[in-house]
Amino acid sequence: MSAHLVSTPFMSAAPPPRPWVGTEGPRFVTRPAHRHWLMGQARALLDLFRPAALNPRGGFFTLADDGTPNPGRPGLAGVERQLHDTCRTVHGFAIAHLLGLPGADRYVDHGMAFLWDRHRDGTHGGYFWGVDDARATEPVKKAYGHAFVLLAAASAKVVGHPDADRLLADVTAVLRDRFWDEAAGATTEDYTADWAPLEDYRGQNSNMHLTEALMAAFEATGDARSLAMAERIATLIIDRHARRAGWRVPEHFDAAWQVDRAYAGDPMFRPAGTTPGHALEWSRLLVQLWGLGGRRHAWMVEAAGNLFRRAVATGWDAGTGGFYYTLGWDDVPAQADRYWWPCAEGIGAAAALGAVDPDPVFEAWYRRIWGFVDDHVIDRRFGGWIPELDPALNRVCRVFTGKPDLYHALQACLLPLVSPEAGLTRGLAGAGAAALLGS
Repeated sequence: MSAHLVSTPFMSAAPPPRPWVGTEGPRFVTRPAHRHWLMGQARALLDLFRPAALNPRGGFFTLADDGTPNPGRPGLAGVERQLHDTCRTVHGFAIAHLLGLPGADRYVDHGMAFLWDRHRDGTHGGYFWGVDDARATEPVKKAYGHAFVLLAAASAKVVGHPDADRLLADVTAVLRDRFWDEAAGATTEDYTADWAPLEDYRGQNSNMHLTEALMAAFEATGDARSLAMAERIATLIIDRHARRAGWRVPEHFDAAWQVDRAYAGDPMFRPAGTTPGHALEWSRLLVQLWGLGGRRHAWMVEAAGNLFRRAVATGWDAGTGGFYYTLGWDDVPAQADRYWWPCAEGIGAAAALGAVDPDPVFEAWYRRIWGFVDDHVIDRRFGGWIPELDPALNRVCRVFTGKPDLYHALQACLLPLVSPEAGLTRGLAGAGAAALLGS
């Protein structure tokens, strides 16, 4: 706990949501049948994304509802590839390689080449957000995208890709020299191709994903500075700001890192208000960061539990189930549609907290969230996870179309199988088959 702040545990007086979920017996993640089921779900996701995702012109396609490639927009040379999609697919197939799935190495190699040859700006350095077959369609340099370059490079390092060290060194230098604000202990945001700042905005979303990537880089390389940077971000965003906000995670800030509660930006990456799914994501990341730091920072586990409890108490629809996408600062749902990724993050957080805290509330939520995903989110016609449901749990396409990514759902299936104090690629690399499947 920070010495200058008073800890305020979040206690919910709300009754538990229905339907009832029992917590009898061993945790699900210790049961061989459940672990085999998780692995089966992961395999199904990977089977959907290959071979359709591989773009023969380089990089990867995003997928339509039926698992076929999404068409390109008019005026483009081929289809646009966005940086985070390229990186997340590299990360996903590095995971597939660690699972021992033949052919996954081809996807890692394909994506690594595209990152270096097409996304990378050979003139000014850094990585373009969007490219097509011929040019940079969105030549902006985004902190959010560069966080995922670091994650992809770290995952490639874990699986032994020959270009991983080159990519790791390059993106690490860009992040530290161009994006990192040492005084604040966090990243700045967006720049033009030649590194002119685009705005004074500061955001927690890019910093949260940079925390994830910095931990992966630390695990892959042993670079202590990466771990220290991750700890500084977590201290700023969570131990300072989320604690003061009653365990809500403020999303938007000005250049001086003062919370901007009135900000309303991109509904996909910068929605107004608070986002329960990000509180859940931070819950899991804090458990990992606590472990990687030698369990030195007790406040991280305290904060992880409080973030989780507030997110499920205010962000879950106790009637129909699912997490609201966003809440106002009064905790009233602002965007009441249900997205797939908060469920994925809730599963990972519940599994991580259940491993380090005996409170049965985490096991109950682990089972409840998976029950909702199994009933409403897994697409049994075409495969993958349905990205958006309206409040009546009908499929809608207001922000996302098709099957947006492999990353969130795949991690939800596999994170419960590894230690919560390790990242997924490092955890899988160190686990044998018997440990993974509980047999």
